Amino acid sequence: MARHILAPVLLVSCVVSAGFVLGFAQDAEPARKVVAKVSPQYPPLARQTHLGGSVRVEALVAPDGKVRSVEIKGGHPILAQAAADAVTKWKWEAAKNESREPVELKFLSEQ
Repeated sequence: MARHILAPVLLVSCVVSAGFVLGFAQDAEPARKVVAKVSPQYPPLARQTHLGGSVRVEALVAPDGKVRSVEIKGGHPILAQAAADAVTKWKWEAAKNESREPVELKFLSEQ
């Protein structure tokens, strides 16, 4: 029986300045408007290793606009927790029902 070994590939975005870009996931439009955002803290280990990339999360938003929970949908684990912590502090506009809001945060590495 032949065994195939797959080597993991790490892709890191390299950009001139360090920081992040906020946006919504491209495959799903947000149902509600964000009225207050908190910027994620760029993790020190990510900064030291010049790690960048996208993190996708889904926020469960209560009718009053407060975030009840955040589920990480994808992204590097070092960046994912920082993204989830920030989105937990966001606020959306009020609505009749709770909703699930897709969010994508892009962390840009330093060159």
